[in-house]
Amino acid sequence: MKTDSEYIILQLKTISTASIATCLFKKGLRNQYIQQVRPLKKMTSNMVGRAYTLRYIPAREDLNPIEVFKDPKHLQRVAVEECPKNHVLVIDSRKDPRAASAGAILATRLMKRGAAGIVTDGGFRDSEEISNLSIPAYHQRPSAPTNLTLHQAISINEPIGCGDVAVFPGDYIVGDNDGVMVIPQDLVQDVIEECQKMEQYEKFVVEKVANGSPIIGLYPMTLDAIQKEFEEWKRNKSR
Repeated sequence: MKTDSEYIILQLKTISTASIATCLFKKGLRNQYIQQVRPLKKMTSNMVGRAYTLRYIPAREDLNPIEVFKDPKHLQRVAVEECPKNHVLVIDSRKDPRAASAGAILATRLMKRGAAGIVTDGGFRDSEEISNLSIPAYHQRPSAPTNLTLHQAISINEPIGCGDVAVFPGDYIVGDNDGVMVIPQDLVQDVIEECQKMEQYEKFVVEKVANGSPIIGLYPMTLDAIQKEFEEWKRNKSR
């Protein structure tokens, strides 16, 4: 039997980020799309998971020699080892891709631990290697320098900003080829229900437009005749 969280994840895998963006806009949330990130490879299914966060601040040279990676409590490493299964590690790199947020070794470890994905508003090193892993990954652009040159890991699983979006631990993260959306966890059920209705109607619209119908009165629906036609279309599809 699937848990509520598993059911939510399965439903979100079928919904586009475009539909989610429109749905959240209707609810008054205009800024849930993580800016300037893209998938390292073409997505064939949605990345979906709860947010587990890592925050960087600007590095200070006396606190960030290469030796700090030997510390078992180094927060970048701790985040990778503690990110729960089916969660997305979301990294606040201050929109600065001049140094890597992580590389292939850490991405591989996340993959092996069952993470649902990794997102940064900075850059990844070893980007080609990461693109070949079976874990979704989003960043601004490749970046070879180690994160220590510009970033200091300062906190994990606290509210962060990623690509100008507030991300709270437990929020739902959905990524496709258009980018990444953040859904507040208390709205996710409503978003799923509304988006499923939106996407069903859009399939009807696409069929109509492909057959030569004008969009006035159809998209958005403002004509009673279109409503009746849509109801008939749904009945036919359910047979």
